[in-house]
Amino acid sequence: MIGPYCGRMPSGIRVVSVVDAIADNLRDAILGGELLPGTALTETDVATRFEVARPTAKAAIEKLVGDMLLERPNHKTARVRRLGPEDVRDIYRTRATIESEVLRQLAIKRLVPAGTREANTEIKAAPDSSAFSVVKPDMAFHTALIDGIGSVRTSRLYRSLASEVTLCMAQVQGRHLLDTKMITAEHDGLLDLVGAGDGAGAAALLDIHLSRARERLVGALGGTPGPEADLELTVPLAH
Repeated sequence: MIGPYCGRMPSGIRVVSVVDAIADNLRDAILGGELLPGTALTETDVATRFEVARPTAKAAIEKLVGDMLLERPNHKTARVRRLGPEDVRDIYRTRATIESEVLRQLAIKRLVPAGTREANTEIKAAPDSSAFSVVKPDMAFHTALIDGIGSVRTSRLYRSLASEVTLCMAQVQGRHLLDTKMITAEHDGLLDLVGAGDGAGAAALLDIHLSRARERLVGALGGTPGPEADLELTVPLAH
């Protein structure tokens, strides 16, 4: 059960719908580790926390169910989704399929998308005391790669995975499974390879980058991690 909401409503409440504002607030609480996997979210809890009517609370909950951040089996109480090892593998392998092809296409044009360097710089500047501060710029980095090829449908497809991908990232960071310097070094390596026109090299580095995170998270969730969990850094830390 969630406790009473003691702060103010999000500052964006005047420019977005109340349902979206509540959903965004709860999304941040889930991805930031405030609401842990398995935590129940009832309509009454949400309505009380945000001082809204129950139909509004229900709509916000259903939005997060649709985003795969909450699960509500057989119309029972919604709970923060608890990922299993095979969920993690499926999410990571699906995103790898999309991202690797995007890197190959970017490399053909030697195109380093706008926003990628900036996102990686933000990750580097994230405070060590806040693991979750890495999640948003990390997601921004990978999304900028996808958007870089200029395909509306590819971007839409990737965004359909966004909540689940971000949930995995939040679990990785919350459990301190990857060093931030490793993440940013490999990001820089990906951009360098794309800029050099080496699509195959970029795709190979991406496979290392994602499979290491995937298998470490699998192990942390009680599964048997594959050998990829122990893959070493293959690019320089300093850049």
